Amino acid sequence: MANLQRPRIAIIGTGAIGGFYGVMLARAGFDVHFLLRSEYAAVRGNGLQVNSAVHGAITLDNVQAYRDVAQMPPCDWLLVGAKTTSNAALAPLITQVAAPGAKVLLLQNGLGVEEALRPLLPASLHLLGGLCFICVHRSAPGVVEHQSLGAVSLGYHCGPATEQGARQAILEQGAGLFSAAGIDATVMASLEQARWQKLVWNVPYNGLSVLLNAGTSALMSNADSRALIQTLMQEVVQGAAACGHELPAGFADKLFANTERMPDYQPSMYHDWQQQRPMELQAIYAAPLLAAAQAGCELPRIQALYQALSFIDSRNRP
Repeated sequence: MANLQRPRIAIIGTGAIGGFYGVMLARAGFDVHFLLRSEYAAVRGNGLQVNSAVHGAITLDNVQAYRDVAQMPPCDWLLVGAKTTSNAALAPLITQVAAPGAKVLLLQNGLGVEEALRPLLPASLHLLGGLCFICVHRSAPGVVEHQSLGAVSLGYHCGPATEQGARQAILEQGAGLFSAAGIDATVMASLEQARWQKLVWNVPYNGLSVLLNAGTSALMSNADSRALIQTLMQEVVQGAAACGHELPAGFADKLFANTERMPDYQPSMYHDWQQQRPMELQAIYAAPLLAAAQAGCELPRIQALYQALSFIDSRNRP
């Protein structure tokens, strides 16, 4: 069994998110094991490569890579970097590789993702959420391009830790893993609020990148798209407030200004659309719309964006 200082970590879904954080953790000396599917042969042969504008070029050779979860050792922390659309299929794999009392950290976007996954996992596992503020994408099998940012916000959702002190200790341990790897990590008192905060960026930029076939630079350079982004952001803020989560004053304006300073970026939904993969519409749009509606709050522009994206998604499958 791995010790508390150097726990054994599994990366479930070694795409852009899983690949980046997994490589950073492995570089810091952690015992990291990567579950892959289509890119297994490439990673076994060539390793994992992160081309980072922040950390430089990093190559992880002799990757502990697996195509079959049955061959993986029991792991203390499971970082799920796959898209929410695959969570139901991943649940048996998570259960199989989890050590007793393991912590499952969902590095995923959207609302309600933990609630959907929880019934599929053993009650003995701790379930946490992680919100990644990062510009990253995969450019080739086993190759990740990191453009900027990288911070992670962690919150405890549910599990055997019922006392606040025990939950806090687990969150601090998780944040410590990222900090040791040179990544900013913040412990969030409310995971639900953290997810609403991330939606302030994800709702406008993910959806509009697909609807308008544009990256962030193009979206920010046009007066009409800028106004639409700000309107969508404010609707997310309204939805969060209706659900009992007052976001910090000026939060949307801060994200808007930060995006102006970012390099041009195509969000994850844009890449899913381009590669004819299912888009994460349930977690990023349907779940927040439902939560707001149940609180008596209508979000008409987000609803219209969701309907347009649903049409595009239905016609985009191979």
